[in-house]
Amino acid sequence: MNSPLSDTGNKNLFLLLQLRWLAVAGQVFTILVVNIWLHIPLPLHEMVAVLLFQVALNLFTLWRHRNSEAVNNIELFCQLLLDVASLTVQLYLSGGGTNPFISLYLLQVGLGAALLETWSAWALVVITASCFVWLTTAFRALILPEAAHGLLFELHIAGMFVCFILAASLLVQFITRINANLRAREAHLADLRQKSAEEDHVVRIGLLASGAAHELGTPLATLSVILNDWRHMPRLTRDPELAEEMAEMQSQLDRCKAIVSGILMSSGEARGEGTVRTTAGTFFDELVADWQGSRSPKHLIYVNGLAPDVPIISDTALKQVIFNVFDNALEASPDWVEVLLHRQGDALELTVRDHGPGFAPGILQEFGKPYRSTKNRPGGGLGLFLVVNVVRKFGGSVNAYNEAHGACVLLNLPLSALSPDGSDGD
Repeated sequence: MNSPLSDTGNKNLFLLLQLRWLAVAGQVFTILVVNIWLHIPLPLHEMVAVLLFQVALNLFTLWRHRNSEAVNNIELFCQLLLDVASLTVQLYLSGGGTNPFISLYLLQVGLGAALLETWSAWALVVITASCFVWLTTAFRALILPEAAHGLLFELHIAGMFVCFILAASLLVQFITRINANLRAREAHLADLRQKSAEEDHVVRIGLLASGAAHELGTPLATLSVILNDWRHMPRLTRDPELAEEMAEMQSQLDRCKAIVSGILMSSGEARGEGTVRTTAGTFFDELVADWQGSRSPKHLIYVNGLAPDVPIISDTALKQVIFNVFDNALEASPDWVEVLLHRQGDALELTVRDHGPGFAPGILQEFGKPYRSTKNRPGGGLGLFLVVNVVRKFGGSVNAYNEAHGACVLLNLPLSALSPDGSDGD
């Protein structure tokens, strides 16, 4: 992927390409007017040769632009030097310093000031000034018809006016396009800075969760020992109701320990855990079964449309954030949740629907931003924030929208990021 800077350079190269086509068209028009309407003979063969050179340069530049490689300052500088050389030759063939279109050098200098680094912009000033001085002494004089001798001043003023209009129009068009490119680059950089800040936030949340998991390990182990002692006390085990409650306490305690282990595993701290290889169908089947067993939704529709199945790596962090999406859907719609899984090209698509009230417009506009929530509770909005960032870590995307009967969240996960060998599973 090109960086914002190199992409801007490529766009500016394309603007030079467009400007050169306009220059070629303007030169053809001017030559026709001077030669046919004003009856001033011009060295057409030489001038046409310069025009053909500019056309060839433009074709090369077009190929270079489509090649999508980084365009640096030296390349832009060389492109402008070739334009200066072409202009100098055309002016040499048509009166040199006496030609009113010699002011077009200012257009080249203006473009250089906008596009180039400081040293190369000043170098362009020196080169164009040298060409200007040289053209005052070395040029091919025009042969004017007798009728035009009395109109030299008027013709010169008219030529200067046309040159002014042409240069001003091109500068305005070109500079506004350059500013648009710069604004696009700044917007892209601002987006990258925002993503970097969000990823830093995710790291801090992960560190906090990992630290909390470590701290919870000791009290959970203590509770487990005490509960185990209770379950071996005759006076407690003789009470069936109390024994049943202790069994439920043990089940919930085991669940808490599993959650803590999952947090440590997702942060890379699980002991003795290796890479778990599975398939996409198995991963999501087990994920949905685990969630259904722990949450007990009233009505869950789950459709696994993967065919054929593909190998992937089981990722605990991904499982946790998908649980979060399911939990949000269940909270909004306790009576009905739908989960659809299918393959879309080289990616997996997981669709989660509910029959709840849907997302508020403000939440949809800032979907995935931290602390954007209508639940009015501490930490609200962090769940979806983590979902968006974890999925983005895999190169995927998360989209949310409202439907006629509830809300829909769509997760797109590229297979290349999930598969063991980095392929798309084909």
